[in-house]
Amino acid sequence: MSSLQSFFFRFCLNYMKATTDWGRPVAKQRAELERHAHWLKLPEQVEVKPVAANGVAAEWLQPVGAALDQVLLYLHGGGYTMGSCNTHRAMTARIAKASRIRALLLEYRLAPEYPFPAAVEDALAAYAWLRQSGTSPQQIVIAGDSAGGGLTLATLLSLRDAGEPLPAAAICISPLTDLAGAGESLRTRAQADPWLTPEILGLTRHYMGEHDPRLPLLSPLYADLHGLPPLLIQVGQDEILLSDSTRLAEQAQAAGVEVTLEVWPDMWHVWHLFAPQLPEAQQAIHVIGAFTQQCLKAAQAREQGQTC
Repeated sequence: MSSLQSFFFRFCLNYMKATTDWGRPVAKQRAELERHAHWLKLPEQVEVKPVAANGVAAEWLQPVGAALDQVLLYLHGGGYTMGSCNTHRAMTARIAKASRIRALLLEYRLAPEYPFPAAVEDALAAYAWLRQSGTSPQQIVIAGDSAGGGLTLATLLSLRDAGEPLPAAAICISPLTDLAGAGESLRTRAQADPWLTPEILGLTRHYMGEHDPRLPLLSPLYADLHGLPPLLIQVGQDEILLSDSTRLAEQAQAAGVEVTLEVWPDMWHVWHLFAPQLPEAQQAIHVIGAFTQQCLKAAQAREQGQTC
């Protein structure tokens, strides 16, 4: 049964969805998103430290007592045109606390100023920086929400195809995996989704440019997914991107990838942002923390030549 808090948040999101002009210039939508971010409070006992990761702006989010040799590389959402450390700092810090490791929250370049493949290049640069700093790939987990979830997969595909060692695991929260917009939930969940609209997803055209939307590094759903590390996918039952997750899970499993798909009843796009006020958000974050710890321990055992 859904929490009482979820009804309140759903009402507020539906109101915003109905009263917002989604056709405004990207700069105005960015500014509004940044203004809303002040409601998202950083949890206690988390140190924030700005850093440049191979020239890419980022922040270290380090909970008290977190393991320093393990890293969550987090790629924020926002349709490749919006979002920042500011908008995703609180949620990423909560995931880091639940995982008991520090997080590197990346502020990759955004479209339309920096179209594809700028975001992929920045994610790869940050991953290389972590390795150059002495972090073992098997002690890294890559995660992202919405467009950041698609970017997480594009980063994994790029690393695999380049013959680079892959991280221990990956986490996709409400991932955007199909820029071609072929998922049936775009139609069947249009009324149920209290947040996303096709107009919002249309902002990705600024990132895509003239490229084929089915290009694997734009839409990982169309990629050969073999060889990827264990994958956790969390998606809301009511969001228009539901099909992006269910089809991804099906194709990843068919390719031999270890996949955990969680479809959360009555939830919407990236409900995790509303933790701790929304119980379902905090519960989902706890699941992510447990998954992260499990995968890191398994990877460490493999490195040590033990049987998992």
